[in-house]
Amino acid sequence: MINIAKIYTDKDASLDALKGKKIAVLGYGNQGRAWALNMKDSGLNIVVGLERQGKSWEKATKDGFKPVKTEDAVKDADVIIFLIPDMVQRTVWLEKVRPNMKKGADLVFAHGFNIHFKMIEPPTDSDVYMVAPKGPGDTVREYYVAGGGVPVLVATYQDVSGKALEKALAIAKGIGATRSGALVSSFKEETETDLVGEQTILVGGIMELMKSAFETLVEMGYQPEVAYFETINEVKMIVDIIHSKGLSGMLRAVSDTAKYGGITVGKKVINEDVRKRIREAAERVRSGEFAAEWVEEYNKGMPVVINGLKENDNSLEQKVADELRELIERGKPKK
Repeated sequence: MINIAKIYTDKDASLDALKGKKIAVLGYGNQGRAWALNMKDSGLNIVVGLERQGKSWEKATKDGFKPVKTEDAVKDADVIIFLIPDMVQRTVWLEKVRPNMKKGADLVFAHGFNIHFKMIEPPTDSDVYMVAPKGPGDTVREYYVAGGGVPVLVATYQDVSGKALEKALAIAKGIGATRSGALVSSFKEETETDLVGEQTILVGGIMELMKSAFETLVEMGYQPEVAYFETINEVKMIVDIIHSKGLSGMLRAVSDTAKYGGITVGKKVINEDVRKRIREAAERVRSGEFAAEWVEEYNKGMPVVINGLKENDNSLEQKVADELRELIERGKPKK
């Protein structure tokens, strides 16, 4: 028997839990801008807190906000939402938020990394909860404006008031998420599944699988441009079908030849050895080993990340992508 997640929708959520409260949104990047605009349009009282007067400050001002420095935003805020990068949050917490926040203010996160791995240890008198959109900020905003919403995971870590979930659902409603659904999770589950997904499939796995297939075809003498179309470019089209119809829908949409080849060869490529390594990667996340490694890498200035980006920038795959971009864009339907 599969345990079905509890899902809340618009009828289960109310903005009343946050009406009249001052909500500080820290950060005005991809998610920060979407959340701040959506919640403001939903009638909530939003102040944008930023570290410096840069491009984000200019963008927030252009969007109708009056941004202030982080320490000023949190001083009398009832709710403080962290929408700044994971690895910046601890420093901002220690230097700007904790010394200036009022007693009992709520702490809200869009990803559980800093709480789950104890990078941030919240005061015992604060409600701590999470609203984690399952999509990028641009989509969160786009869907809201169009009358829809991106699903979210909601979770409570510290429920001092007894109303933490109610307030999490209010934020979910404020950004439009309950129009589709808010699934109950936990900081542990959201953090660990998010990291494992990124590493084994969404970023790491799919990138290396595409590169391996592309490089194999090129080594066998096929034209790089043709290999690129077959192993990298068409992935989006297949994923779009999976997104709208699921795996079975995708199989029914492709040719019978593709069905047979995929069903018989896919399991030979992604075999038990690969599954074992996926499990090993997942266990590294769950044990905290990956988090410790990543913190060390970040503190060194991210040399592995920088070298990895350079390697991909100089790869044949990227050169072919740059060569074919105009051709690919030319064929897209005009909006």
